[in-house]
Amino acid sequence: MFINKLVLPAIGGNGRAWQSMKPLIKAALPSLLLVMALTAPLIAAPVDDADSAIHRGDYATALKILRPLAEQGVAAAQDSLGAMYEYGLGVQQDYAEAIKLFREAADQGLADAQDDLGFMYANARGVPLDNAEAIKWWGKAADQGDVGAQHSLGTMYANGKGVSQDYVEAVKWFRKAADQGFAEAQDDLGDIYANGKGVTQNYAEAVKWFRKAADQGNLNSQVMLGHMYHDGHGAPQSYAEAIKWWGKAADQGDLNGQVMLGLMYDEGQGVPQDYVQAYKWYNLAAAKSSMKDTMAIGARDRVAEKMTPQQIAEAQRLATEWKPDGR
Repeated sequence: MFINKLVLPAIGGNGRAWQSMKPLIKAALPSLLLVMALTAPLIAAPVDDADSAIHRGDYATALKILRPLAEQGVAAAQDSLGAMYEYGLGVQQDYAEAIKLFREAADQGLADAQDDLGFMYANARGVPLDNAEAIKWWGKAADQGDVGAQHSLGTMYANGKGVSQDYVEAVKWFRKAADQGFAEAQDDLGDIYANGKGVTQNYAEAVKWFRKAADQGNLNSQVMLGHMYHDGHGAPQSYAEAIKWWGKAADQGDLNGQVMLGLMYDEGQGVPQDYVQAYKWYNLAAAKSSMKDTMAIGARDRVAEKMTPQQIAEAQRLATEWKPDGR
């Protein structure tokens, strides 16, 4: 949240002049703090209105609100306006202008802008790729508790980008973000514990974090949780639970979930063997495949050899009529 700057009388290098001003400044502090406390909500309200306008696609209204505030140095407005230039929302896409605005806000200590600036450097948007600079800005935002920056910082340490690979440091930042409920960080922690990267391998701990992320709809965690139950790693072996979690991912259109659900129907694990359902899920996954030799296409063609033409037609109909959850 931005707080208006209050201009104090200019003080030169004369130490005695500074000392003479200190009692006046100290006496004025309660009033200054009161003014800042009262001013902050007044600034936040129009920025919130602008953000709401952006979300409903009313970019003209958002720009009308944000431009004058950004010119006045309002950090939150600079950050939101920067995002509009980054994505070309109501303006011509302009990474250079986005970076300029992000930097102005980031230099004022706004964590969201610091996170955005880190993203621009990590993805070479308007600037040369510079992972070290990305880490610098993500570090500033992460230290303020910005969950996205904490996750990004953990990813850089896990992958050794801009820093030496360090899973211990990665775990530290993933955990900070995961403890705030950030699903992607919870998923990454699950992977780290499942594979023993920087920690002692612990399937039960992996299941714990995969479940937290899966409950939020994270597709990879839903698929991984299915594998953990299928193989009995960190949880009691259960085909029913495996089908449940693979089904959740498959219903959202995830290729891996669809392949695994097809396999369960193909082999009759946890469900009655059903080649029509197996073909349906394989076929849906195959439609997402970019290579002709993928597992999904091979599995679909293999199961088709066991089916009648009528069964294949029925499976193709079911696949054609299928729609992801929520659509």
